[in-house]
Amino acid sequence: MLQVKLSVKESQARFLNQYKEYGFKDKSTMLRTAIDQLKKEFERAELKQSALLYSDIYSENDDLKELTETATSGWPE
Repeated sequence: MLQVKLSVKESQARFLNQYKEYGFKDKSTMLRTAIDQLKKEFERAELKQSALLYSDIYSENDDLKELTETATSGWPE
């Protein structure tokens, strides 16, 4: 595992020092969990933005709507 040096505010350091109260074995585990959760939030936001862009494209493109309707005709609703 890699090690990094970082700086945090005093209030953040106090929070990290409470790692046991939150069920973590150490500060590093708590910080890694927080980073993983933040990464997932960013990925969800990117996915949502991508879906919105595709939705905009679809809503403005009649040829694409027709192609979709043709491809899905005969499928149960």
